[in-house]
Amino acid sequence: MANFPGAAGSTMHFSTTDRPNEGAGRTVMLIHGMWSQPRVWDNFRGFLEARGYTVVVPALRHRAEPGRDPHPELGITSVADYADDLAAEIGKLGRKPLVVGHSMGGLLAQILAARDLVQSAVCLASAHCAGYMSFDPKPLWIFRKQTLSGRFWTRPQLPSLETMSYGVLNGLPGHEREAVYATLVPESGRAFFEIAYWFFDRRRATVVNPAEVSCPLLMLTGTEDRLTPVHMTTRLVEGYEGRAVLETLPGHAHWLPAEPGWERIAERAVHFFEAEAPAMARRIPVPASAGFGGLVPVR
Repeated sequence: MANFPGAAGSTMHFSTTDRPNEGAGRTVMLIHGMWSQPRVWDNFRGFLEARGYTVVVPALRHRAEPGRDPHPELGITSVADYADDLAAEIGKLGRKPLVVGHSMGGLLAQILAARDLVQSAVCLASAHCAGYMSFDPKPLWIFRKQTLSGRFWTRPQLPSLETMSYGVLNGLPGHEREAVYATLVPESGRAFFEIAYWFFDRRRATVVNPAEVSCPLLMLTGTEDRLTPVHMTTRLVEGYEGRAVLETLPGHAHWLPAEPGWERIAERAVHFFEAEAPAMARRIPVPASAGFGGLVPVR
């Protein structure tokens, strides 16, 4: 497990010099996570487009504007529904994109990778797949009010500002947390259940078979992340047996696309896509079932 310079201010190993043609002809899909919207990627989108990438930022199903009543079917929307929608978006591209996913978006990136729809992926503060047990009570304690509310898996959920400030937005300066919270929207109780309580989910919506993943994955997790802590990501990466690498982000927490120092994280993602993933991909065995679904690699 390698350390990557983060908010603590260590020396940066990757130049952030503008390279306008670096991503020419390549497409990056940015996948947001729970309670979030495409706007969480505004910083990353500008950064990547300035380097020549075509950037696609889909909204997950049933997203509403902040303050609006949630869609009547949001509460029962599955992670599998989100994944199917994203697969359809990739199908429209006609080729495998590079993918950056945040939180639940990181989990969705892995699900899509197992479907052979991704060229390579960077997962920021990724939610874990089914099959990984944590005996750390903190993540569940953060959302105890939601899980103790009856039949939470059937209703939209939006935790309080206090809860989100402690467990999700703790990497942001205090004066920014309320402003970011105002941009958040309710999330599917079903999706929350499928991730947090996967062992009760008969449909196994968050199952990912590592052997079916034939593309490189980079997992970036903050040392101050209370929701998806480093020890859980470590176990997740170990299950991929060389298909994934983990780097920690000192001083960072969960809201990585917008925390101070996000530029270094974006640069790390670009460096992985351009300099490391191609060589890593050549070492990964291609699953016998891989048929590319009619898609072709970007390069």
